[in-house]
Amino acid sequence: MEEGITILEAIKRDFGCREIDIRTYSPLTLAYIGDAIYDLVIRTIVVERGNTSANNLHKKAVRYVNAVTQAQMIEALQEELSEEERTIYKRGRNAKAHTTAKNASVIDYRKATGFEALCGYLYLTGRQERMLALIRTAIEKVGLEV
Repeated sequence: MEEGITILEAIKRDFGCREIDIRTYSPLTLAYIGDAIYDLVIRTIVVERGNTSANNLHKKAVRYVNAVTQAQMIEALQEELSEEERTIYKRGRNAKAHTTAKNASVIDYRKATGFEALCGYLYLTGRQERMLALIRTAIEKVGLEV
C-alpha cells in the first residue's frame, strides 16, 4: 500500500468499488461495517499491548466489543457529538433490527447499534481520525483500560 493512502482508499481502488452516496446506506448497513471496524480497532489495540495467547486476547477484547459497553460509551459521548454525528447515531439506534443481543437489554442493543452505525459512517466518509478520537474519549470517560 502506498504511503499516505488509507486502507479504505486502497480497498476502493484495488477492488474497483464505485462511489455511492453515503446517505443511501441504511443505518443497519452502517452498523454492519461499523461493528467490523470498531472490532478491528479494539483488536489492534489489544494485540499492540502485548503478545499473548489468542484466548487472552479475546478475553481482553470482549470487554470493549459488547453491547453493554458500547451503550455506555455512546452515552458518555453525547456531549462530544456534532449534530450530524448525533443524527447518524439516532438513525442507527432507532433502526428496526431483526436480531437482539443475548447478553444485553433491547435498549443497550439499540444504543450499541447506533454507536456502530456512527463508527461505520465515519469510516466510510474517510473520517477515521474522528472515529478514533471518539473511541479514545469514550474509553476514557467510561473508565476502561485497554
